[in-house]
Amino acid sequence: MALEYLGFLPLLLLVALLAIQLGLAAYAANQAGTAARAGARTAASHDAQGDPGSTARSAVSGWLADGGFSYRQSGYRDITATVAIKVPSLVPGIGPWTATRSATMPRE
Repeated sequence: MALEYLGFLPLLLLVALLAIQLGLAAYAANQAGTAARAGARTAASHDAQGDPGSTARSAVSGWLADGGFSYRQSGYRDITATVAIKVPSLVPGIGPWTATRSATMPRE
């Protein structure tokens, strides 16, 4: 009886790691959206203090921003900020993913 459980354990561990990996990908996508909105809001405001890229980076969790963070901005009348964050990988063999989100704000 215990041998059957022992043989099934690696499959259960793999499923658990895949579930955690999916959660990390969703969290990175959420953080990218938050950072894109913060950067676009700062760039579109005429009285904002600071750099939009720095504002976007500070809106992301530190451990996630250190792994790979990029900020891009375009537009004049409507500011579009795009943030890409590298998703950390827990499962060996699963390639590097990037969560990319954009936000557009009208210039004040």
